[in-house]
Amino acid sequence: MEPEKFLKKVYSESMAIVGSDDKIKSDLDQKVQDNLSEILSRSESSKAVLTVVLTSIVYKTLYPSQDIRKHQTSIDGGYSGRTFDTKYVTPFLKEVKFPSMAESGWLTRSLEQKVPYDSKYSGAIRPDSLKSAFLFTIDKIQAGKDLEKILSFLFQGLIIKRNSQEIDLAKPLNLPISTIVFLLNKHFETKYSAEGASRLPVLALYAAYQCLIHEAKRFENKTLLEIESHTSADSRSGRIGDIDIVDEKNRAFEAVEVKHGIPITAQLVKDAFEKFKTTQVNRYYLLSTANVLESEQGNIDAEIERIKNIHGCHVIVNGLSSSLKYYLRLLTDTSEFIEKYVNLIENDTALKFEHKKEWNNIISAM
Repeated sequence: MEPEKFLKKVYSESMAIVGSDDKIKSDLDQKVQDNLSEILSRSESSKAVLTVVLTSIVYKTLYPSQDIRKHQTSIDGGYSGRTFDTKYVTPFLKEVKFPSMAESGWLTRSLEQKVPYDSKYSGAIRPDSLKSAFLFTIDKIQAGKDLEKILSFLFQGLIIKRNSQEIDLAKPLNLPISTIVFLLNKHFETKYSAEGASRLPVLALYAAYQCLIHEAKRFENKTLLEIESHTSADSRSGRIGDIDIVDEKNRAFEAVEVKHGIPITAQLVKDAFEKFKTTQVNRYYLLSTANVLESEQGNIDAEIERIKNIHGCHVIVNGLSSSLKYYLRLLTDTSEFIEKYVNLIENDTALKFEHKKEWNNIISAM
């Protein structure tokens, strides 16, 4: 069976088993269940471990003779877990909205060691309870028994967790611009226990650009590129900002970098220039939810002028709220902006249930 078909088969069966319940149904040995539960409990914070375990199950099922502990071709008798994961497993996890890495679980230092996943494995998987559960589970997978039951257990747990996090988000209509900006700032500045809040200002700016790209004459014949994964490195993706617009010849035209809670400094302007100095970008915005320090303003202005003289790009440093107010004034319908922002919140994998629920809390408190 092809990997995609196998994954979808077990997923569909797991969905049917779960139904509307919130408990995993399994007759696996209790020790096996306990170790799988440890992996599930850390599926958000340790996505790489989850991904490697799932990849190992699928590969062992389809290629029973392979020792899946030998997860790299550089290991004698090994296979490329990373290649298999990148091609089949991670795309599937993204499709069904399970916790997933940007590209592969094998891009994590603790799991990319060029030694087998056995009792002597030296990778720094933390905490120790997770490392123990990981190596125990890998050993069970290598034994080749109950593979579909193990995969079903994990899928059921992930389905239950995902379903508990699904929430219909409020999309208020016809709000004044001042109210929209106030709500956004509250959403950005709430203290969250989960990581990911720094993504919210980026999504707000991106939603504004999704509207502006069709309304502002400046963007005629220009293209707003798809928003990048929160964990994608600019150096690897070739992008120069969190938000990028290109011209009809696919050349950089305008870019935005967003900082959350970090004041813009002259050094950040210099760092930004290193990203775009080899492009012909026309404008580059550095926006932050934090105010520029007075002591830095002169240095920032000098650096902006230097870049203008040697490159020609107009670097604009501003507060995020001020920029949002300006962009929203240019829109025909601010309700479209709200809808796009909420859609981005719903679908962005960097955000957790906590960030989504808080949006509804804020709207209900209006």
